[in-house]
Amino acid sequence: MATVDTLRFATAGSVDDGKSTLVGRLLHDSKSVLADQLESVRRASRGEGPDLALLTDGLRAEREQGITIDVAYRYFATPRRRFILADTPGHVQYTRNMVTGASTAELTVVLVDARNGVVEQTRRHAAIAALLRVPHVVLAVNKMDLVGYEERAFAEIVEEFAKYAIELGVPEAVAVPISALAGDNVVEPSDRMDWYGGPTVLEHLETVPVAAGPVDAPARFPVQYVIRHGDQRLYAGQLASGVLRVGDRVTVHPSGETSEIAGIDVLGTAAGAAYAPQSVSLRLADQRDVSRGDLITAGVEAPTLTQDVSAAVCHLADRTLRTGDRVLLRHGTRTVRAVVRDLGGADALAANDLGRIVLRTAEPLPLDDYAVSRRTGAFLLIDPADGATLTAGMVTLTTPA
Repeated sequence: MATVDTLRFATAGSVDDGKSTLVGRLLHDSKSVLADQLESVRRASRGEGPDLALLTDGLRAEREQGITIDVAYRYFATPRRRFILADTPGHVQYTRNMVTGASTAELTVVLVDARNGVVEQTRRHAAIAALLRVPHVVLAVNKMDLVGYEERAFAEIVEEFAKYAIELGVPEAVAVPISALAGDNVVEPSDRMDWYGGPTVLEHLETVPVAAGPVDAPARFPVQYVIRHGDQRLYAGQLASGVLRVGDRVTVHPSGETSEIAGIDVLGTAAGAAYAPQSVSLRLADQRDVSRGDLITAGVEAPTLTQDVSAAVCHLADRTLRTGDRVLLRHGTRTVRAVVRDLGGADALAANDLGRIVLRTAEPLPLDDYAVSRRTGAFLLIDPADGATLTAGMVTLTTPA
């Protein structure tokens, strides 16, 4: 029996471009909505037919204002693939929510209103997708019914977006003309746009190649907890990427000590190997000084040990971040003190701002470039006073200590 894989994707775009309606149409037309859910939406709808946007806009404030505020996660499946979908807000003040939804996505659907074309938020969300290294982008030109299903309107938007995508370094962008409200080219092909010969949105989602999983990346094991069992020490945590096998030579960072894996336990059962993202415990052949926050790696592709961190960031907190601020940097299971050295020429970063940052940490950190590993190339900045999350960062350059 063939294995059905999973695609994580996010929706993005400006306010009222129809993201929630598109998600609702996907769920409805792919028969992924239960009868009682649909009946509840019909009762809450104000028009003649069901307002499909209500399938995702579940908060009372969202329904009252007719906007998406928080990230709504939905799970559905077709015979060809399983999907984890993040419907993200379009308002600029909720940019941080869009970053959250897209941070684990392998594909982003960027919606554009065919009447308005590419607007500032379209560019902003495309830039975030590029910043987060989302490998696939779908440009869904929505509300084609309101421009008479004209090919010219679609072509002009595609041309403008394609130029911007090239500037951002977006590796792949597929454009689909749709009407989420009428259902054109969402799940079923539209007979009102016979000039378009490409896939529907769902067909593309079902067939786009899923990126190499964390198993294919270099082995990275952040130690979360040390278990003492008699004379033995077991190191527990979740394997962030790669594969570890009994007998592998490993290095502990930041100390640089080496050893060999003598045993692996998965759910309390001895195993010959561990595969990301399994939660496991490791036993080393030698007694080493390993503690929470250390990173165990295997293979020749070692992370860079550095105290100088350069990264692209999205500021998440209402509190402003300024040069000279002292913060905590959390990388994997390790938290260290750090100081903000530079903000890419900016005086400060406010909530939802995108920018660049240079940090100096109190201790060396084993970092990967975010382009290589989205798990071990990412970090959070935390307010040392109250523990609040301040900023999400993606490592773009590391300088050896």
